[in-house]
Amino acid sequence: MDVHEKFRLAITRRHFFGLGSTGIGSAALASLLNPQLFAGAMDANPKTGGLPGLPHFPPKAKRVIFLHQSGGPAQMDLFDYKPKLAEYRGKDLPGSIRMGQRITGMTSGQTTLPVAPSVFKFQQYGKSGAWLSELLPHTAKVVDDIAIVKTMNTDAINHDPAITFIQSGSQQPGRPSMGAWISYGLGSENQNLPAFVVMVSQASGLNIDQPLFSRLWGPGFLPSKYQGVKFRAGSDPVLYLSDPPGIDKSTRRRMLDGLAKLNGMHEQVYGDPEIETRIEQYEMAFRMQTSVPELVDLSKEPEHVFEMYGPDSRKPGTYAWQCLLARRLAERNVRFVQIYKRGWDQHNDLPRDLTLQCKSVDQPSAALVQDLKQRGLLDDTLVIWGGEFGRTVYCQGKLMDANYGRDHHPRCFTMWMAGGGVKGGQVLGETDDYCYNVVSDPVPIHDLQATLLHCLGVDHKRLTYKFQGRHFRLTDVAGEVVKKLLV
Repeated sequence: MDVHEKFRLAITRRHFFGLGSTGIGSAALASLLNPQLFAGAMDANPKTGGLPGLPHFPPKAKRVIFLHQSGGPAQMDLFDYKPKLAEYRGKDLPGSIRMGQRITGMTSGQTTLPVAPSVFKFQQYGKSGAWLSELLPHTAKVVDDIAIVKTMNTDAINHDPAITFIQSGSQQPGRPSMGAWISYGLGSENQNLPAFVVMVSQASGLNIDQPLFSRLWGPGFLPSKYQGVKFRAGSDPVLYLSDPPGIDKSTRRRMLDGLAKLNGMHEQVYGDPEIETRIEQYEMAFRMQTSVPELVDLSKEPEHVFEMYGPDSRKPGTYAWQCLLARRLAERNVRFVQIYKRGWDQHNDLPRDLTLQCKSVDQPSAALVQDLKQRGLLDDTLVIWGGEFGRTVYCQGKLMDANYGRDHHPRCFTMWMAGGGVKGGQVLGETDDYCYNVVSDPVPIHDLQATLLHCLGVDHKRLTYKFQGRHFRLTDVAGEVVKKLLV
């Protein structure tokens, strides 16, 4: 093959535009197509790697720990005490309460929708006099540190769109997750750990779990370096992080240096920002080979800490272990920690499975708040606890004396928040006597997201990313900061 033939084969259409990316004309074209690719690289905050000018105002929170209870905890069995339901037991849900609102296909075929009062006892706690179920004795101890929001509501009625909505601000897949948005905007204050860490723990009940997809912590249309890094249990918390047998640190360092040079040459030719992301991810992985083993080594934690989080805190992969790890990540200034606890989808056998679920979640969740507080970290760490929706007041299937199930309910559900600019010891909002509709102080999903960003010093309307000709944001075209929740 002569020189001319090689040249003809090399100048493909893609290669032509790639070579052109080093010229002034293509730089102008690229800036028109996506100016933020250039602005982000040139103007990033040199300390954190976040966007210039962020935070927009002094933040109350530096980091977030989101304890997502996947499946939808039953609010009337845990937080939203409704004593009048005992009078309505077994009676059909009145049409004046339902008002023709849609229900899922799992109960739409029932001839009746019998009201099922909670079988659990409630008691008031704290200065706010908040009512809590007997299933939450440890949460009761920190009730003056948390703000209970009884009037969360969402647009989605099934799990996948509902979880996608609360995590990304849209029911449709493809948008960046909350952690990705925050990593993009604020960057990281720890160069040896990811800005966004994700952990998943399995159900404690006996029913089958709903699936969780990695796109829930994905970057969407943001550069892939902003996606969440999943930590697993065991000796290798991050997949493919450890060196294979026969490879030592010096060999790995030489390999990465050579690979960085090759990727750098490729980036100069094609101008693809994902190549730069790949280089950064390799370097982060190299640093994590030291930082992650130290992070997950709990051998130096004192005995009283394990006692605080409960016996499961010594077992890698459990929710209690993950809550303890979340505190350690907060100490190391990891920006966003997401824990998914599966197993809250109790369509049947709710009294049994809810009891098992709370037994594994209540103590570690409360311990995390206590632990952060005693270490002086709660003031600048925002902790959020809750699911993607709630449960119906009516029974799914046959209502029995001591057993019942509940379907999905998006109209009202309960979450709690603590620290990071949130005023503890309060209960926000009221629902009707059937725990079916919001009566006062509704908090839609986009309002929750706007408030979260506000605590971090971010104006949710100004954190945007241009994609396909439109400036997107986490809160889409909605969202108001819930000022009643704030200090």
